[in-house]
Amino acid sequence: MFKVLGNETLAPQVHRLVVEAPRVARARLPGQFVIVRLREGAERIPLTIADADPKHGTITLIIQAVGESTQEIVSTPTNGFIQDVAGPLGRPTQIKNWGRVACVGGGVGTAVLYPLAKALAEAGNEVTTIIGGRSAPLVILRDELAAFSKKVLVTTEDGSLGIKGFVTAALENVIADPAQRPAAIFAVGPVPMMAAIANQTKPHGIETIVSLNPIMVDGTGMCGGCRVTVGGKIKFACVDGPEFDGHQVDYKELMARLNTYQEASCRLEERLRKMKSEETR
Repeated sequence: MFKVLGNETLAPQVHRLVVEAPRVARARLPGQFVIVRLREGAERIPLTIADADPKHGTITLIIQAVGESTQEIVSTPTNGFIQDVAGPLGRPTQIKNWGRVACVGGGVGTAVLYPLAKALAEAGNEVTTIIGGRSAPLVILRDELAAFSKKVLVTTEDGSLGIKGFVTAALENVIADPAQRPAAIFAVGPVPMMAAIANQTKPHGIETIVSLNPIMVDGTGMCGGCRVTVGGKIKFACVDGPEFDGHQVDYKELMARLNTYQEASCRLEERLRKMKSEETR
């Protein structure tokens, strides 16, 4: 059992949980994740380790409640317990000194971006961070990222905070400025956003790393649910990633697979609602 030491709301349906997991905290490296199961028989949920404190034996998880399972996890109160936290899993981020890097996060992808950007800054890189959301309440970790970024640019689709528009517009301005142009770009967020950034940076020859989060079940490469095509070869995000060369990912295939899972999930949720409704009659 893993004790929840803190549960804070960052944005609508987005929570930051601090969980007591000493062995994971000691072993974790930036870019890795855990698989969480709230209780026996519950769904297994992959979650990036947003931060870790080896001294106090804790890890930080930032979770968006998008379905019944994640809603139950974020409802776990302080001093409550999570049954299983397995990890760290996945390959850690390749951290080196590029000199100047840009880190781009969309929506809750900013939570995944945070440990990468922090590690890159600690390695001596000059970090420009660009984060976005549909509206101001959905922009997270702005102050935390500002603590080690040279500059934090915020975009919102409705213009309620920062620059009105998408992160790609802000990134284009950074790329166009010789004084800001990065040697590498890290992008985390919705698949269409990462695909757009990869298309944007490819003509400039800027190394672009994306973090993929397809459906995962076991986290060991056995189930095949997180299969992706990178450079024409089959990869598994849980063991070969989650980070890949953004210019080599087959985004169309990835989006098609995610849509298939989404449709199946919606059908399952509808059946469960009908079953519960019948039980209460």
